[in-house]
Amino acid sequence: MKAVICEQFGLPESLVFKEIPTPTITSKQVLIKVVTAAVNFPDALIIQNKYQFKPTIPFSPGGEVAGIIIEIGQDVNHLAKGDRVVALCGWGGFAEQVVVEANRAFKIPNNINWYTAAATLYNYGTSYHALKDRGQIQPGQTILILGAAGGVGLAAVELAKKMGGIVIAAASSNEKLAICKLKGADYTINYSQEDLRESIKKITSDKGVDLVYDPVGGALAEPALRSLTWKGRYLIVGFASGTIPSLPFNVALLKGCSIIGVFWGAFTEKEPALSMQNLASLIQMILQGDIQQEIYKVYTLNQAPQAIRDLIDRKVIGKAIIQVSEEKDATNPTSIDHKIEKTIQENLLTNIKLPVSFLNKTDLLQAVGRSLGTSNWLIVNQTMITDFANATLDKQWVHIDSEKASLLLPDGKTIAHGYLSMSLVSQFLYQMIHIEGVNSFLNYGINKARFINPVQCGDEIRLHASIAQAELQENGALKLFIQCSMEIKGKSKPAYVSEIISLIF
Repeated sequence: MKAVICEQFGLPESLVFKEIPTPTITSKQVLIKVVTAAVNFPDALIIQNKYQFKPTIPFSPGGEVAGIIIEIGQDVNHLAKGDRVVALCGWGGFAEQVVVEANRAFKIPNNINWYTAAATLYNYGTSYHALKDRGQIQPGQTILILGAAGGVGLAAVELAKKMGGIVIAAASSNEKLAICKLKGADYTINYSQEDLRESIKKITSDKGVDLVYDPVGGALAEPALRSLTWKGRYLIVGFASGTIPSLPFNVALLKGCSIIGVFWGAFTEKEPALSMQNLASLIQMILQGDIQQEIYKVYTLNQAPQAIRDLIDRKVIGKAIIQVSEEKDATNPTSIDHKIEKTIQENLLTNIKLPVSFLNKTDLLQAVGRSLGTSNWLIVNQTMITDFANATLDKQWVHIDSEKASLLLPDGKTIAHGYLSMSLVSQFLYQMIHIEGVNSFLNYGINKARFINPVQCGDEIRLHASIAQAELQENGALKLFIQCSMEIKGKSKPAYVSEIISLIF
């Protein structure tokens, strides 16, 4: 099999792409066909012999993979051949196959794609554990996130905002901070141009922050520590700067603050039940569209050294992914049928699909004519079509009889009821708009609609939306008219255009 190998400790340029023997497993291990692998900061450290874990040379870097189990040990009972999994392998992941301890591999639903799968464990697992278990963040608390545009940093921005925090994102460039704003950051600090501590004083009216999330270390650590409020919490996540800081403990004494270590890898081993609960929560957030991994670029396997180099050079915003094999997603057969050298970062700022946030109903009144952007793609499959037919008692053969459709319909595919695709508007809008301080957001009516193009089984659809009109009601509710257009991938005409009426209380 092919793999990227570290034959001598050094920088990424010293790595070798070569054929190596297929690995064998023990009774408590599984063999995984790697589909995608993520690039993380430990990969850059481990090849330089600077990481706390030190594998014997030669080895392949790559500690986080997604793939399919192709062999299981005789003592493994909770996994089976063919299972889609994410796995923490420590190293060995930049290869076509990798051996993993069975308790470090976790099954994932079919409707999570390979890129998302590979980008979840380290970044979101670390950040969720840090914020929830170690930092115990509470709604309304202010958190400073250093290195906020990196993998764990950007995940922390998104999760902290979802958990009700007031987020101050700090990064080294305005481009990186723009991504943080799109992910939900309330305030930003460019610490290459601004004094970190003075900026925090200004933002917090000299009160300081409740939490610091620090994956960077180095020179930023002390001013961040001094910016904590009374009984604040300083979360030590990592040292991406390459320098482990020496913090003045007298500051911790004077502020009554806590300095808390976050070692997610050890947490998954020592507290597996809680770790699995966290993973289940993260998967649920992904399926609901609450969190969306930021993919910087997809590299081929032989480009893994360049991916690590880009990470070291701080070019990576979000997550770099290695495409190891061309396994198709069950939910999206075409999702990885493209040239894997293509950069997903193209037109990054215009293509990111994140909720547009409004602070209150007054903001919405002032946003008439504003675009809400574009939702994620969604595949309309036969199960959805059949379930809708059962729910509405509309069981025409064009919807539910695949065999007859293959013979009699022009493209040989069943057709979704027009109202099925229209009913998905609420799900799409949930991804696209977020309003603070409201009790409910009810999509209750259609002002006008025009059906233009049928949606066939297997079609990918997404929503384009904008605010057409907003009216304040006597009872304090806001009536919102949202202009919608349902795009079908690969077709020039939309499925339909409509104006949806929503009430916001």
